[in-house]
Amino acid sequence: MSYDPPGLYSSGMNQPSYRWLVGFGALILMMGVATVTPRGQTAAKVGEWPTYGADLASTRYSPLDQITADNFNKLQLAFRFKTENLGPRPEFQFQGTPLMVNGVLYVTGGTRRAAIALDATTGEMLWMHSLNEGKRGEAAPRLLSGRGLSYWSDGKEERIVYVTPGYQMVALNAKTGDPVASFGTNGIVDLKQNLDQEGLDLITGEIGLHAAPIIAKDVIVIGAAHREGSAPRSKTNVKGYIRGFDVRTGKRLWIFHTIPMKGEAGYETWDPDAQVYTGNTGVWAQMSADEDLGILYMPVEMPTGDYYGGHRHGKADSRDSSLYSESLVALDIKTGQRKWHYQLVHHGLWDHDIPCAPILMDLVVDGKPVKAVAQPTKQNWLYVFDRITGKPVWPIEERPVEKGNVPGEWYAPTQPFVTKPPAYERQGVTIDDLIDYTPELRAEAAKLVSLYKLGPIFTPPVVAKWEGPRGTLMLPDVTGGANWQGGSFDPETKMFYIFTNVTITTIGLMPPEPGRSDMLFGRGAARNPNPPPPPAAGAPAAGGGGGGGALNIQGLPLVKPPYATITAIDMTKPDIAWKIAHGDTSDAVKNHPALKGLTIPRTGRQGRIGVLATKTLLIAGEGGFNTTPQGRGAMLRAYNKATGAEVGAVYMPAPQTGSPMTYSINGTQYITVSVSGPGFPGELLVYKLAQ
Repeated sequence: MSYDPPGLYSSGMNQPSYRWLVGFGALILMMGVATVTPRGQTAAKVGEWPTYGADLASTRYSPLDQITADNFNKLQLAFRFKTENLGPRPEFQFQGTPLMVNGVLYVTGGTRRAAIALDATTGEMLWMHSLNEGKRGEAAPRLLSGRGLSYWSDGKEERIVYVTPGYQMVALNAKTGDPVASFGTNGIVDLKQNLDQEGLDLITGEIGLHAAPIIAKDVIVIGAAHREGSAPRSKTNVKGYIRGFDVRTGKRLWIFHTIPMKGEAGYETWDPDAQVYTGNTGVWAQMSADEDLGILYMPVEMPTGDYYGGHRHGKADSRDSSLYSESLVALDIKTGQRKWHYQLVHHGLWDHDIPCAPILMDLVVDGKPVKAVAQPTKQNWLYVFDRITGKPVWPIEERPVEKGNVPGEWYAPTQPFVTKPPAYERQGVTIDDLIDYTPELRAEAAKLVSLYKLGPIFTPPVVAKWEGPRGTLMLPDVTGGANWQGGSFDPETKMFYIFTNVTITTIGLMPPEPGRSDMLFGRGAARNPNPPPPPAAGAPAAGGGGGGGALNIQGLPLVKPPYATITAIDMTKPDIAWKIAHGDTSDAVKNHPALKGLTIPRTGRQGRIGVLATKTLLIAGEGGFNTTPQGRGAMLRAYNKATGAEVGAVYMPAPQTGSPMTYSINGTQYITVSVSGPGFPGELLVYKLAQ
């Protein structure tokens, strides 16, 4: 940072560290009123939000009921917290969800990922802590402020724990923001050390974390995230091992090798050479835990090679391939020992790794109580297991899938298909999925897709050729479906809610470049050996997706609307209760000349949208800027939880980019949401009812 705020001190690690403490006397007073009571963090005090997902079950649910359908439109801004000066440059992808404990909001923000404490009623900054990691931070694979931090208390002391872009874990005194001297080295644990990987560069080693740590039974569990990669860069790639640390000392308690070492269970599912040089297979998403059972639930991503697996062949005699990739894994929280696992995708070729927190649900199935864990996924299925045994609550069937013909590739003969509940959004691509506003647009779309391979979910990628096929069309696309924002679950009504994007995209593989042995991935990457001249001004254009992204017809999405939905699943049946288009129709669609004179129903607006369930409402903000009655911005919308009917909306100056949460202090309920976008640096908006 270019300034020296009050309270400047050195961490003793040759890395400048800053703490900004404001209004400390007022904070002590507030702490005296709201005393901390011992609890295992399994459940929060009513009105608090002490973990990223509201609780360790990741329900994203609050029993607060002051804000209702009758008064939602009367919400006004209580305060707004701007993050643009929390780092060397503004942040335009502010994805954090704050915590609220004892009257204090804790949040990360800014391009240097500062940890911040705010008075939860006024927004006054109480303290701020940030590390200037220099080249280590600049080279990090996961930059910006991340999605949050963690809180811990034993009834005597309180701590905040967060992970820096450079993959260092910091423990702070929750009241003052001071590093905890007894934790690691002066409050810091270097997560690039003790990772069971030789030669990992402490500056440029490509491993980090965007998610918040999880703390359960006095153990901090740290995941791992990497740069996106379609093929191995070298003979050894960084592996995403998962570790547990003592919350008091920072000492490593255990490590779980998500790519098993020789002699460990699961090693036999790997080709020995692939086991050595394959990386990734970390947990970049949020995790969940059941403290009563002592079990941690980890959604593990895929190995290196998102769309080409020729470097990581599976074993023909093994149902699972390359464990523990694309698996939900249950571990003993205290020891890190595996309890059970279930692989959701075998030998993945679609970047459909598990992106979000599993949700713990207590259900009744066939008249019997079941402690369940439900995993939302990019492929639009909710996989539901007994969280003690790992047995599917409803059948998951291994069904044969198409085998591709990419040179050097290996294909899993079957994939798991969920039978209940039904998919919460479309899967696979047929002509019926294409744009249908007018017959002319449908015909143009059909002509375009004739150059691509269509098929159901798990249709494999193809070698891209200009004359066709130029790639395999995918729906959901590589980001889902569901993504890191996950879903919400109402434990009283047993209703599950989730937002999904609806996009068709294409995956094609190119022959290797000279000197490389791997296939090169590209979305719409087929090259035209004789490119045509640019179209005349004003001529309609049919996009081919070249260079990545979704295909389009005259600038309109290739897929028919809705483009973004919220779905409610009644987990007592289990079946879809309702589905709606979330978000108003975009200006680009409303004003498109090909649609002039047509009545366009609400299409929904895409984004990374987390939903919040309260006692009275389902709440979610729109993605993307649009024209609203209040001007350019987006709307925060509220829905009837039982029917999906919209019951209210309030203005936001920018689209939602971080998931909303709610809390209550002194009888007043607040709702927070993180917003940002192109040209609009990250802000935390905090609403309450007008007085």
